[in-house]
Amino acid sequence: MRVGFQGELGAFSEEAVHELVDHAEVVPCPSFQAVVRGVEEGALDAGVLPVENTLAGTVAGAYDALAAGAVEVIGEVAIPIRHFLLGVVGASLHGLEEVRSHPVALSQCRAFLAAHPSILEQAVYDTAGAAKAVARDGVPTVAAIASRGAGERYGLDILQAELQDRDDNQTRFFLVSRPGAEGGAIGACAAGRVSGDFPFKTAWLAEVPNRPGSLHGLLGVFVDRGLDVTHVASRPAESPWTYRFILEFAHIDPADAGRACQEAASRGALVRELGTFVAWQPVGDAALDDSQPGG
Repeated sequence: MRVGFQGELGAFSEEAVHELVDHAEVVPCPSFQAVVRGVEEGALDAGVLPVENTLAGTVAGAYDALAAGAVEVIGEVAIPIRHFLLGVVGASLHGLEEVRSHPVALSQCRAFLAAHPSILEQAVYDTAGAAKAVARDGVPTVAAIASRGAGERYGLDILQAELQDRDDNQTRFFLVSRPGAEGGAIGACAAGRVSGDFPFKTAWLAEVPNRPGSLHGLLGVFVDRGLDVTHVASRPAESPWTYRFILEFAHIDPADAGRACQEAASRGALVRELGTFVAWQPVGDAALDDSQPGG
């Protein structure tokens, strides 16, 4: 299986690929759009997109690439994100003048950056790409924030570990394929994972008329049908000051998605289903207890 991800080898997205797909051949891509395009054109069997982080929130660019493409979400996984300050051999924290990383990663390390205001933040397109560039340039005053694996891959020293603002920092990833592909055969995410009160999830791209109560009416579909809304995000639509919504909801029966879509249409919403898939289930210490709020 050729599975694409945005970034360089050693990126967190590569870790997500291996969590989602057995025996994957990983294919680095320069952008989220390139991942989606590769899947659409058949150059890739599947792709992985980071869509949400527990600290930084929605990864808007990934959702936009998904919404603009013709691919289907067939699985998801959430993985822990641990950030490390990486420098060339001989570098030290006290000698740093610049740190490079993806802007989402930088936003997850605000406490560390605030404690070192003399270090210039430099946003780049990828965490592992930052580590690769630091190793290539060999400048001891420049470091990267990336994974431990990226540091090992590019021969960098760990100058400081665990930079993330919270120990429970996680990112959620979608696995996407061409519509109609045999998603169940692609990865472990689709085998033996059906459990919990709401074992399935569906992602929608929805637009509602610009009139009072239209969004309330759409959300009423989930209330009336007992569906658990797990994520809502608004994104700009084609016309200025109009919006469309990314909606994700958990449910019991895969057929729930189609019935909900029909009801949403009857209430005036334009809905495109982005995929119905087995919901990621936390295990062990990562499991959520019943006291945490749902939708």
